[in-house]
Amino acid sequence: MSEPVNRRRGDRMARLLQLVTLSGTLTLSDAARSLGVSSMTLRRDLAEPGCSVEMRDGQLFSRDRDERRDVDDAEPPYSVERNQSMHFVAKMAAGRNAARLVEPGDTIYVDSGTTMPHLLAALPASLPVTIVCNALNIAIAATRLVRARVHLLGGVLEPASQSFFSEEALLALTRIRVDKAFISAGGISEHVGATFSLFAPIPGKRAAIDHARLSFAVVDSSKLRQVRPALIAPLFRFEQIITDRSVPALDVPAGQVQRDRI
Repeated sequence: MSEPVNRRRGDRMARLLQLVTLSGTLTLSDAARSLGVSSMTLRRDLAEPGCSVEMRDGQLFSRDRDERRDVDDAEPPYSVERNQSMHFVAKMAAGRNAARLVEPGDTIYVDSGTTMPHLLAALPASLPVTIVCNALNIAIAATRLVRARVHLLGGVLEPASQSFFSEEALLALTRIRVDKAFISAGGISEHVGATFSLFAPIPGKRAAIDHARLSFAVVDSSKLRQVRPALIAPLFRFEQIITDRSVPALDVPAGQVQRDRI
């Protein structure tokens, strides 16, 4: 292999290791898109001796991370900071698909999480819209919308989700006419429903669903057929489940899974 090719591969592997270290894990397809190469090229890179990244079941992991890990293979606790770079491309696509449902003059509830900022990023900057939220990262993402009115619900800050929770915030949701609620989830299961890793955000998610005219679950496709500890709601409570790409149909009522064809 020539020196320029070796150098390009070395640079690519250094960037890949950085991506995987930041995210904890990364899919092969997301990594290839981020690096601007094909999945086949990346597979060849991973097969080279001495590679610091390995692939298991389509997910990329740092070998150093595995060596440092003691015994515990449990999933790390949820946090916005840790999750924001995971499945980045898929979250961006899911957010873009959800944004197509927002119309001028809408009042929308935008849930916490790492997919929802992509929804706001996909809205036209001059769209007249009212945004109700309880998360710092959502309120910050909304500042680019010059004609938006933003209602940030207050309370006690929960660091893992960067969100505020209080009885007053739940009461406020009963007094705001929300047209569309966009709800994040850590798992979508036809048998269990929409679930999440943390219990603290659940009352706010349920209140938004209860008082919105229409509710939508917005997830990247890695969350499908996954179950987390805290139940948000059964799937029939959502008008649609919006994700990033076409996936095998869930066993839910027809029309309830919204894919990239919207």
